[in-house]
Amino acid sequence: MAPPRPKSRPPVPGAKVRGSESGRPIMAALDLLGRRWVLRIIWELRGGPLTFRALQDAAGEVSPSVLNARLKELRAAALIETGDAGYALTAAGRDLLTALGPLLSWSENWAKAVAKEGRPRAQRG
Repeated sequence: MAPPRPKSRPPVPGAKVRGSESGRPIMAALDLLGRRWVLRIIWELRGGPLTFRALQDAAGEVSPSVLNARLKELRAAALIETGDAGYALTAAGRDLLTALGPLLSWSENWAKAVAKEGRPRAQRG
C-alpha cells in the first residue's frame, strides 16, 4: 500500500506555489483558482449561500471529500465563509467573481468565434 499523500496547503501570496517561486499574489491566485472544482464552487455560490449538500448537488460530480478539501482551502484564502445559511462568498470572493466578469465575456465571444470558424484542429508535434 502506498503511503498517504501529504495534504496540500492552500497557496498564499508571498510563498512558493505550483509553477512559481516568486511569491507574487497573482501566482498564488492562479494556483488556487486552478485547483479542481474551485472555480465551480465560487460560481455556484454567486447567487447566495448554499449548504454543503446543496453546493454538492449544484456542482455536480464533486465527491464529498474533494468538496470539503476545497471549501477548507477557500475558507483559508478568505474567499468563502460559513454562516447559518451555509457557505457564502466573502467580500473578497464577490470581488473575485466581479474580476472574472471580463473572462466570462471573453469566453462567450471565443465560443462564438470557434463555432463560426469551426473547431480548431489539434496541432501535431
